[in-house]
Amino acid sequence: MDKELVYEDFMRSLEQSDPPESCTPCLKALWYDKNENWNKAHQIAQAISTKDGYRIHAYLHRKEGDRSNAAYWYSRAGRTVPQISLGEEWESMIDYFLK
Repeated sequence: MDKELVYEDFMRSLEQSDPPESCTPCLKALWYDKNENWNKAHQIAQAISTKDGYRIHAYLHRKEGDRSNAAYWYSRAGRTVPQISLGEEWESMIDYFLK
Protein backbone atom coordinates (compact mmCIF):
# COMPACT_ATOMS: atom_id res chain seq x y z
CA MET A 1 0.00 0.00 0.00
CA ASP A 2 1.15 3.54 -0.76
CA LYS A 3 2.76 5.08 2.35
CA GLU A 4 1.20 8.48 1.60
CA LEU A 5 -2.25 6.92 1.43
CA VAL A 6 -1.75 5.17 4.75
CA TYR A 7 -0.57 8.45 6.32
CA GLU A 8 -3.53 10.35 4.87
CA ASP A 9 -5.95 7.70 6.13
CA PHE A 10 -4.47 7.96 9.61
CA MET A 11 -4.66 11.75 9.58
CA ARG A 12 -8.29 11.67 8.41
CA SER A 13 -9.10 9.22 11.20
CA LEU A 14 -8.22 11.96 13.70
CA GLU A 15 -11.59 13.52 12.85
CA GLN A 16 -13.43 10.38 14.01
CA SER A 17 -14.57 9.66 17.56
CA ASP A 18 -12.35 6.56 17.91
CA PRO A 19 -9.08 5.38 16.39
CA PRO A 20 -9.26 2.84 13.58
CA GLU A 21 -9.55 -0.77 14.74
CA SER A 22 -6.47 -1.61 12.68
CA CYS A 23 -4.23 0.74 14.68
CA THR A 24 -1.44 -0.77 16.70
CA PRO A 25 -1.28 0.23 20.39
CA CYS A 26 1.52 2.70 19.56
CA LEU A 27 -0.57 4.40 16.90
CA LYS A 28 -3.61 4.40 19.20
CA ALA A 29 -1.61 6.19 21.89
CA LEU A 30 -0.50 8.83 19.40
CA TRP A 31 -4.04 9.09 18.01
CA TYR A 32 -5.41 9.85 21.48
CA ASP A 33 -2.59 12.31 22.14
CA LYS A 34 -3.37 14.22 18.95
CA ASN A 35 -7.04 14.25 19.96
CA GLU A 36 -6.09 15.94 23.24
CA ASN A 37 -6.71 12.91 25.45
CA TRP A 38 -3.33 12.78 27.20
CA ASN A 39 -4.62 10.48 29.94
CA LYS A 40 -5.83 7.80 27.50
CA ALA A 41 -2.63 8.11 25.47
CA HIS A 42 -0.58 7.73 28.65
CA GLN A 43 -2.63 4.74 29.80
CA ILE A 44 -2.00 2.97 26.49
CA ALA A 45 1.72 3.88 26.42
CA GLN A 46 2.21 2.59 29.97
CA ALA A 47 0.92 -0.82 28.89
CA ILE A 48 3.44 -1.13 26.02
CA SER A 49 6.53 -2.70 27.58
CA THR A 50 8.86 -2.20 24.63
CA LYS A 51 11.30 0.49 23.57
CA ASP A 52 8.60 1.83 21.23
CA GLY A 53 6.18 2.15 24.14
CA TYR A 54 8.85 3.77 26.28
CA ARG A 55 9.51 6.28 23.48
CA ILE A 56 5.84 7.30 23.39
CA HIS A 57 5.73 7.39 27.19
CA ALA A 58 8.77 9.70 27.16
CA TYR A 59 7.21 11.96 24.54
CA LEU A 60 4.02 12.25 26.61
CA HIS A 61 5.96 13.27 29.73
CA ARG A 62 7.98 15.74 27.67
CA LYS A 63 4.71 17.20 26.41
CA GLU A 64 3.40 17.31 29.97
CA GLY A 65 6.48 19.29 30.98
CA ASP A 66 7.88 16.61 33.32
CA ARG A 67 11.45 16.74 32.03
CA SER A 68 13.04 14.34 34.51
CA ASN A 69 10.39 11.67 33.95
CA ALA A 70 10.66 12.17 30.19
CA ALA A 71 14.45 11.79 30.35
CA TYR A 72 14.05 8.54 32.30
CA TRP A 73 11.70 7.07 29.66
CA TYR A 74 13.85 8.25 26.75
CA SER A 75 16.73 6.45 28.46
CA ARG A 76 14.64 3.28 28.77
CA ALA A 77 13.87 3.62 25.05
CA GLY A 78 17.60 3.89 24.28
CA ARG A 79 17.25 7.50 23.16
CA THR A 80 18.23 10.97 24.25
CA VAL A 81 15.74 13.78 24.73
CA PRO A 82 15.09 15.13 21.21
CA GLN A 83 16.00 18.67 20.31
CA ILE A 84 13.03 19.05 17.97
CA SER A 85 9.55 20.40 18.60
CA LEU A 86 6.83 18.17 20.04
CA GLY A 87 5.00 18.40 16.71
CA GLU A 88 8.06 17.24 14.80
CA GLU A 89 8.56 14.39 17.25
CA TRP A 90 4.91 13.31 16.90
CA GLU A 91 5.23 13.36 13.09
CA SER A 92 8.45 11.34 13.17
CA MET A 93 6.83 8.71 15.38
CA ILE A 94 3.80 8.50 13.08
CA ASP A 95 6.12 7.98 10.11
CA TYR A 96 8.01 5.28 12.01
CA PHE A 97 4.95 3.42 13.29
CA LEU A 98 3.17 3.49 9.93
CA LYS A 99 6.04 1.59 8.26
